[in-house]
Amino acid sequence: MKFKTMLLALFLVSTVSFAQKVKYTDAEEKVMETYYFDAQFPGVSKKKASVVILKDGSIHKGYCENLKSKKSQIYSISIKDSATKKPMTFDAENVSELYLYKSGFGKVMMVSKYMSSIRNYQTKKLGDITSKEYVHFVNQTASLKNKKEEQEFLMQLINPEFDKIISVYNDPRAHQTNSFAAIGPVQLGGGVLKSYYVKKGDKVLWLEKSDFDENYDFLFGDNPEFMAKYPKKSVDWGYFSFLVMKYTEMSAK
Repeated sequence: MKFKTMLLALFLVSTVSFAQKVKYTDAEEKVMETYYFDAQFPGVSKKKASVVILKDGSIHKGYCENLKSKKSQIYSISIKDSATKKPMTFDAENVSELYLYKSGFGKVMMVSKYMSSIRNYQTKKLGDITSKEYVHFVNQTASLKNKKEEQEFLMQLINPEFDKIISVYNDPRAHQTNSFAAIGPVQLGGGVLKSYYVKKGDKVLWLEKSDFDENYDFLFGDNPEFMAKYPKKSVDWGYFSFLVMKYTEMSAK
């Protein structure tokens, strides 16, 4: 009986601790607001070889001729083999991974987007955005916006450095939080993407800003240490990339 009473007490203490708000310092909040995901795919170069890895393990390098998409998600890629010049087309259902070489124009667009938001000056380094030459796509079975029939797509993995437990994929049709103009083209505030595709275990969901609280326990609730330090009442959607990174780090201990 005493043992059961002790377990109940521990449960109540931990529940209370999860529910309590944690006050963070300004320095901590600045780190939490930093955007740790990769930037959205800007466009593929036709002059430098991309890499297609099929499910059978074969690797094909070639110049991208065409990308076909549905609801902005890639479902087919056509390349010209860099060695044989032979044209080849691969459906997403046969592709395991895809590395697309960024176009020069795409990089210019990324820089332009970076320069238009004051939030970027505070939370991102321009070099981190433009330094990676390839954009990584992974074959993923998902229901677009949690409404459509499940289908295999090649989705951009935007947390490749910390995707061991939670994989986050870019939603190319995501809206951004509102911003308001300052002097000139620079925007103050806003600029946070409102949705991603997220995979944990076997579950893939389209995660919207409005559903963040509802899915918080599913994403992070199996790590009591994390939940005590970052309870849902103390964080917001703008911290999402930090939270995924920190959860992964703390779960690896």
